Amino acid sequence: MASLRLFLCFFLFTASSVNIVCSRSLQKDHIALFVFGDSVYDPGNNNYIDTIARANYYPYGETFFKYPTGRFSDGRLIPDFIAEYANLPLIPPYLQPGNHEFTTGVNFASAGAGALSETNQGFVIDLKTQLSYFKKVAKQLRQELGDAEAMAFLSKAVYLINIGSNDYVLPFTSNSTVFQYFSKQQYVGMVIGNLTETIKEIHMEGGRKFGFRNFGSMGCIPLLKALVPGNTAGSCFEQVNELAKLHNAALTEALEEMEIKLVQFKYSMHHLNIYLSELTKNPGRFGFKEVNKACCGSGPYRGISSCGGRRGVTEYELCSDPTQYFYFDSSHVSEKANKQIAQLMWSGPPNITGPYNLKAFFQL
Repeated sequence: MASLRLFLCFFLFTASSVNIVCSRSLQKDHIALFVFGDSVYDPGNNNYIDTIARANYYPYGETFFKYPTGRFSDGRLIPDFIAEYANLPLIPPYLQPGNHEFTTGVNFASAGAGALSETNQGFVIDLKTQLSYFKKVAKQLRQELGDAEAMAFLSKAVYLINIGSNDYVLPFTSNSTVFQYFSKQQYVGMVIGNLTETIKEIHMEGGRKFGFRNFGSMGCIPLLKALVPGNTAGSCFEQVNELAKLHNAALTEALEEMEIKLVQFKYSMHHLNIYLSELTKNPGRFGFKEVNKACCGSGPYRGISSCGGRRGVTEYELCSDPTQYFYFDSSHVSEKANKQIAQLMWSGPPNITGPYNLKAFFQL
């Protein structure tokens, strides 16, 4: 891959010597990728914090990398594919030691994180903290490139954000009493409020192009199907599905409002719910044999989070071919599924990904 920096050098003559002074500048057509979110996008940031929400052990990573990287999948995640389509290298985790070069972007996502700071507090890098890391990166870029070039760089960059599912799932997996104090609408409002504030802060730093995906039927993941008492018919956890629908509607409304109010703000929304609806009706059309049960885990639908035997339950089952499974573990999809979703986010038609797809963002 060609260098992303140009070196401009000048000869300074003095009475006794000749000095060469070089300044660094980015290629004009270069577009970086910055990533925020949870385990769906985390490439291994959680490897470097004190948490049990890690995937740095077998069988995670078995398909593509052939070793565990910290990604909650058998292989690559959506941002990995988007980077490939954009002719970028794999976007590194922000906390990876020695990672001080941000000209292709950086990934701040943390498995277990939520838009609410209270979600898995103390064990994750919450959205507010991810934002603070981005601000440090933006400051460093301004110091390296100068204010004008840094602003141009940040305004051309693409910002992928996926957050909120942990905020909605955790209350039902941790015996939380949160819904005794807030209605579902109020709770969704808090999640969307934190998300939109983060987007506005990124916009103030220069961000203009934002990529999202809405939520499918989150109550249908193996983790939650396993919680439905006596669930032999594959029933979904409908309370979580209801929250997902409220979230999707509120997020769409918030993005449309920001498109009007924020200067040059543009967004890409992938309608994951449409893809999942079609997948559920006809798995074979998408190349899957199993869309209800996870490849790795234990219990009903392999919905107990025991994959790898490192999170309390040591015994687990592992399928022989993850490419036949939509879900790799109890709440995360396989590399094959990630690739299909990434392709739709990249170049899907407006009814699937709009008003822009991500390919258009990298051409703007």
